[in-house]
Amino acid sequence: MEGLMRWLKMVGRNKALLLMVLPGAVWFLLFCYLPMPGAIIAFKDYKFSTDGFLASIIESDWIGLKNFEYLFKTEDSWIIVRNTLLYNAVFIVLGTTLSVIVAIIISQIANKKMAKIYQTGMFLPHFLSWVIVSYFVFSFLSVDKGVLNQFLTFIGVDPVFWYSEKEYWPYILVFVNLWKGVGYGSVIYLAAIVGIDKSYFEAAMIDGASKWQQIRKITIPMITPIIVIMFILAVGGIFRADFGLFYQVPRDTGALYPVTNVIDTFVYRGLKVTGNIGMSTAAGLYQAVVGFVLVIVTNFIVRKINKEQALF
Repeated sequence: MEGLMRWLKMVGRNKALLLMVLPGAVWFLLFCYLPMPGAIIAFKDYKFSTDGFLASIIESDWIGLKNFEYLFKTEDSWIIVRNTLLYNAVFIVLGTTLSVIVAIIISQIANKKMAKIYQTGMFLPHFLSWVIVSYFVFSFLSVDKGVLNQFLTFIGVDPVFWYSEKEYWPYILVFVNLWKGVGYGSVIYLAAIVGIDKSYFEAAMIDGASKWQQIRKITIPMITPIIVIMFILAVGGIFRADFGLFYQVPRDTGALYPVTNVIDTFVYRGLKVTGNIGMSTAAGLYQAVVGFVLVIVTNFIVRKINKEQALF
């Protein structure tokens, strides 16, 4: 009874904060935790039943790990894993670096109204659908009407068949991903920079430190814990590719599959052809388990290096 009273007092003291957290907690409960028992479909030959979803799961035959074989026994298994890992590794490194740089630059702008305008302009691409982005990219790369090919023709260079030449697409996809995501990522680091005690910078200016020295000796060390935490969380998703980026932007062009086919697009195409829900569930479970293990391992390594910067 005494423990319950302490808990109720704690809730009363933090009522406002708990109300702010409530929508996010409900969202996670409904869309993340509640569907977890459905992961059993990954181990079954799922068949639809007229009696409903639960009946479908119960009546489906248990087949063990056969659904997972689809990911590892096909000819494209190495390609999709390689593409997923390498693209995400580049996205994590470049995305984190550029987001921190952008956040620092915006924090150094003296005119705060202009800083908000720049921040808003860089933040807006995050809200664009990948379908819209794909048409935007197509307006540049179209063979006959594309802006880039018209420019190449103007300067006397033969137009490039962008949607047939796979060697260009690793750079295009990286650029598009950074263009769409850096503004959103910089908001987190900008919030961390704004939260730094101004007395540190005032003391540094009194000692004659330049802007670069303030950034190197104060700003970056103070936001390093946030950078590390975001890095750990990003590593957890290294086996999960952005479906819209790799499917919509290249317009599902077969000639580009060697450099645009990732786990998510591969599973989607397989699902369209076979309708095998168990296989797609197995892929999602595989990504989740590997991501969980990577978060634990990465956090363990960070904890060994600097315990205070670990996520847990």
